Amino acid sequence: MPVPASPRTRVVLLGATGSIGENTLRVIAAHPDKLELVAIAARSNWQKLAAIAAEFRVPHVGLFDNDAYLSAKSSGAFAPGTKLVGGLSGLTELSRLPEADTVLVAVVGTTGLQPALAAIEAGKTLALASKEILVLAGKFVMAAAKKRGVKLFPVDSEHNAVFQCVEGHPAAGVSRIILTASGGAFRDWPAEKLSHVTPADALKHPNWSMGPKITVDSATLANKGLELIEAQQLFGLRADQCDAVIHPQSIVHCLVEFADGAMLAQLCPPSMTFPIQHALLHPHRAPGVDRPLDLKKLFSLEFRPIDETRFPMLALAKQTMRAGGIAPAIYNAANEVAVAAFLEEKIPFLAIPRIVEETLSKMPNTDPADLDTVLALDATARRTATDLLGGARTPSAL
Repeated sequence: MPVPASPRTRVVLLGATGSIGENTLRVIAAHPDKLELVAIAARSNWQKLAAIAAEFRVPHVGLFDNDAYLSAKSSGAFAPGTKLVGGLSGLTELSRLPEADTVLVAVVGTTGLQPALAAIEAGKTLALASKEILVLAGKFVMAAAKKRGVKLFPVDSEHNAVFQCVEGHPAAGVSRIILTASGGAFRDWPAEKLSHVTPADALKHPNWSMGPKITVDSATLANKGLELIEAQQLFGLRADQCDAVIHPQSIVHCLVEFADGAMLAQLCPPSMTFPIQHALLHPHRAPGVDRPLDLKKLFSLEFRPIDETRFPMLALAKQTMRAGGIAPAIYNAANEVAVAAFLEEKIPFLAIPRIVEETLSKMPNTDPADLDTVLALDATARRTATDLLGGARTPSAL
């Protein structure tokens, strides 16, 4: 029996305890007449999930980590009647909830792939903040969404900006897209200092408050490389139609150039509440959570070309875009392994691009015919990158 339509958009939030999740909760709290939270999930922080569930009266809760799931079940911290589910199967179950309208996937890495595909299969609107999903399996995700007729809204600030600029314009009229990059923590550092970077240095982002992995990716510009790969998949573009520039202010989030040479740009302050709210309320607009730009205050907008010698992760991303096939997934897998090792102080900062480049060179590029093959090759790439960590533990190894 079909679930009756609700005047509010009913949201499943996977990744509720991270930075995207926290900003999503702010948006939902600001629009209780338009948005309703029906399910939340996280990797392991069940105490924070319990607080969220109590505040928003959430009936469905999921935990990916099994030990955390068992602790949550025995804690008594959740209201009677709350349904707790565990593991990847639990997250997938939440994505299919009959009473849900939109599933926002904001879990780190590729954990959200199966839940995202389940949401598509169930006909849910998909709001996607986990760029790794499209980098790993963009061909399959986009094909599934098209086949099912499902709406897919990007939540990354840059891709959401592109979406807003191209909406209503024929795809053939788009010449290229240009994503903006803050330049990360080391934008203005002398190159010779980069060999002495610590994780604490890398986590000091000048503009955004984000999780550790994505903040390091911002410092290497791997984040921008992953975003270019994602944009190619989302908007059906060629590799040569996707580029990036340094924009220190993080106010312009993209530029879209059309065939006639005209450009459209999307501007807003550097807060994730803007793209999240756009994705959840589309096509409607409502007052935002954070203050908009004040054009009466003096500020400037600066753009710089990116030195791909200084930021080799961007050059490697473009290389994988041209190569196609499994290359972008190998790039993503090797980067995840290398960044985790850097954050644990097992390798130096400058070893990250070397590990990614060597992993790409050691694995033949193929065009997988199915998702199982993609996942198997992703696992192989992670093992290959892990094997390379031993030779990159000191700056002299570079």
